[in-house]
Amino acid sequence: MPFISNTDEQRTQMLEEIGVASFEELLKGIPEELLIRNPLKLDEPLSEFEITKKVQALASQNINTSEVVSFLGAGIYDHFIPAAVNYVIGRPEFYSAYTPYQAEVSQGTLQFIYEYQTMICELTGMDASNASMYDGATACAESLLLALRHNKKKKILISGLIHPHYKQVIETYIKPIELEIVYIPQNNGGIDIKRLQDEISDDVSAVLIPSPNFLGVIEDLEAIEPIIHENKKALFIASTDPLSLLLLNPPGKYNVDIVVGEGQVLGNMQNLGGPLFGFFAVKQKLIRKMPGRIVGATVDTNGQKGYVLTLQAREQHIRRGKATSNICTNESLCALAATVYMVLMGKHGLREVAEQSTIKAHYLHDKICQINGFQAANTAPFFKEFAVKTPIPPSEIISKMKHKGYFAGVDISKYGYKNQLLIAVTEKRTKQELDAFVDELEKLVEEV
Repeated sequence: MPFISNTDEQRTQMLEEIGVASFEELLKGIPEELLIRNPLKLDEPLSEFEITKKVQALASQNINTSEVVSFLGAGIYDHFIPAAVNYVIGRPEFYSAYTPYQAEVSQGTLQFIYEYQTMICELTGMDASNASMYDGATACAESLLLALRHNKKKKILISGLIHPHYKQVIETYIKPIELEIVYIPQNNGGIDIKRLQDEISDDVSAVLIPSPNFLGVIEDLEAIEPIIHENKKALFIASTDPLSLLLLNPPGKYNVDIVVGEGQVLGNMQNLGGPLFGFFAVKQKLIRKMPGRIVGATVDTNGQKGYVLTLQAREQHIRRGKATSNICTNESLCALAATVYMVLMGKHGLREVAEQSTIKAHYLHDKICQINGFQAANTAPFFKEFAVKTPIPPSEIISKMKHKGYFAGVDISKYGYKNQLLIAVTEKRTKQELDAFVDELEKLVEEV
């Protein structure tokens, strides 16, 4: 949409209509110390050609994952996306649409959201899904607020192996709330089940367990569930990679109450870290407390099927004090990409992606651990991502391997995992790429 500025005459007319003499009068309610009085230091104006050239020059400094062999992960992954996904989401009725406030004229958008919700329920084994959240981190935070609304308890137990960025978002969310958070430490890459047992008490509202966790390890949800539900009111929340559920039993099989996670792996590009979308699914008993929007199917007076926004517990539809969340919309375009991706891939295609990612990750893990100085960070089962201890600082490995055409992984030393490199493998990586990567790592160690 082009920007068309207002003329001085138009601005004067608007001020007269409002009933003020100047624009500054509109700012009276803002404290003086917050106002910028000095002129902004802006560059000289540029023509369309000049600004396009400048933006392209800046963009060219980025290294695209299509140009290198990428082992980056830690929440965002380099999976293959069929061309049809971007074609569909690029159609103007989807790409330019904001959100379906007027349901009767948004049937196409509402239908795909309904299909999205259905597939999320099938993946997770849960009863109901919302239309999506902003990302996996906010989905986790909102799940904890749901638990507080449900049972009024004030203590939360969270696996210490939750993504560090999720932890930051959660702590920001609950800052104004009188809430106690206890982080359960790890044991061999997974949650310390004995410590979890010790912390379970009648005042626990919910337990949040990521699986696969930040280190890629698959938690034993079947063993964890009865420990959590010793407290009849506590909710069991699982955060997961949706592709892992093509190989593992869905959380619903383990009597999990809420399932959340990051959905980027379902047909969404990495995009330098966003936009993303979170998924959120619950048992039937919690559906009225679920944040965000929900699309339902109905029939009109002529008996024709139609789609509607239902159970509107958002602050835009009911009194703010009664609303379940100020998450007032959904990541519609990203959820559409996920819907198209899941339809195109089908159950067998999705399973193939999960299997290839897992097999290749384990192959690379074993190969790297045979290199002098490298060793496994733990012996726990993992999905498509793993941590290894390195003989030299991970940051040095990442820097040197980048010049050889590899994104070697994520240095997780800054998160408390000293001298550990987190490596993710997707179905896109070939055996030749994996072997060549191992060879380069061996050379790197020999040079030190």
